[in-house]
Amino acid sequence: MRRGAPKTADDRREMLVQRMRDVADGDRAALHEVYEMTSAKLFGICLRILQDRPEAEDVLQDIFVTVWARASDFDASRASPITWLSTIARNRAIDRLRQIGRRGEADWGDAPEMVAETPDALGQLEDEEDRQRLAACLDDLDERAREAIRSAFFGGMTYQELASRGEMPLGTIKSIIRRGLMRLKGCLSQ
Repeated sequence: MRRGAPKTADDRREMLVQRMRDVADGDRAALHEVYEMTSAKLFGICLRILQDRPEAEDVLQDIFVTVWARASDFDASRASPITWLSTIARNRAIDRLRQIGRRGEADWGDAPEMVAETPDALGQLEDEEDRQRLAACLDDLDERAREAIRSAFFGGMTYQELASRGEMPLGTIKSIIRRGLMRLKGCLSQ
């Protein structure tokens, strides 16, 4: 059971970091807490990429099997827990999409933020100030980098798909995204 609802975004983040450490130590109750705190957001990522509820549910289960097995790989000094978990979700969903094939093309160019509209787990993990800071930092990027990052990380497009869509070499799109992420990291760390 939860030990009390954290009040601030920093408290929620620290609680999630501690629960991830507990999962790494084999604590099943901590895994349940991580699931309760993050499953809505991770399911939203999977559903947005896969556009198929049963597939997204299967991938969500795979994500938490992976978290159980690899929680010791999580390093709070390198990424926030939700970033680490979201990366796993995105990669698993893209892997599943490759397995089943794309079921209808979607225009991810205008993809909204990767957030659920419900105030449950997402509301506990991210506050409005964090979203505004991320949006402002994204807006500071040049248009190519901003759109490539949004399409890749919020829309679930692969680098190869972005390169094809933009009619540019794969190495170029990777460089654009890498430089954009470095600028985004610098902006967010200020």
